[in-house]
Amino acid sequence: MDLYKLKKDHLESIEKDSFKLEKDIQVLVENNFEILFNIEFVSTEFIINEFRLDSLCYDNETNSFVIVEYKKGSSYSVIDQGYSYLSVMLNNKSDFILEYIEKTGKNLKKNEVDWSQSRIIFISQSFNSYQKNSVNFQDVPFELWEIKKFSDGIIGLNQHKSSSKESIQKVNKSKNTIINSVNKEVQVYTENDTLKNKNVSDETSQLYFSLRDKIITWDDVVVNPTKKYISFKKNRTPFVYLNFRKKYIRVHILIQSKEVKKVTKPFILDDPKKMFSSWENDYTKMYSYDLKDEKDLDYFLLMLKQKYDSLN
Repeated sequence: MDLYKLKKDHLESIEKDSFKLEKDIQVLVENNFEILFNIEFVSTEFIINEFRLDSLCYDNETNSFVIVEYKKGSSYSVIDQGYSYLSVMLNNKSDFILEYIEKTGKNLKKNEVDWSQSRIIFISQSFNSYQKNSVNFQDVPFELWEIKKFSDGIIGLNQHKSSSKESIQKVNKSKNTIINSVNKEVQVYTENDTLKNKNVSDETSQLYFSLRDKIITWDDVVVNPTKKYISFKKNRTPFVYLNFRKKYIRVHILIQSKEVKKVTKPFILDDPKKMFSSWENDYTKMYSYDLKDEKDLDYFLLMLKQKYDSLN
């Protein structure tokens, strides 16, 4: 990753710096989890059995725990460590629930957590080709993020993404291993998984992919399938949630978060056709619309684009 500063009509390179200690990366990220990953920081150096987890976080969007590990070197296996950490989590769920309650002061019940969407985030200044190839499957619940430090206090963060359609299950032939036991409970969802889970009709599925193909042409858009819905994100912030019914798609656009620590400025949708209605609960206020066919798709996309454009 090379960065440049524009001065009049020419570029000047921004000099690279480095983190001297793994702890320096950890302190920086722990102070900025919401900005960097849109997840809630729970605790640091959480000890469970013989393991010490660098950072424990909670994803309020998917209702799942996230373990974050920081690495300065490259002499370790992300597969071995990642599956070991997920295994210890799944075998000690009550301890993770208790840690969350004690550190955040908020209540959380075991049945409120979606353990199937648990994941590990590895953060390092660099990953070698072996580490990148080891997670080059469509269904490993790990994320590799490279963090770079530059002069003038500039920080860069870039995710290594797998483009593989292969499953790690095909490679892992042995029985009764940690990988097998974790994969029985943890799943990395694809769009087709979500549609199948919601038992949508062929027409609704076709409608979704027509919509998707238009949205992903916008810059910096990421598709985020979960067990119950699919969201589209810009720079890691969701701008629309698609909740599937058999014969239509229930669309939600966030107006405002009402949580004490995350009160946000209201988003006002300019909707001349009055397509969207609004609803709210104790935590959020949303615009809502039931998308049933493609006849209003162009106007509908203009509505979504407003929310997309409102995000940095």
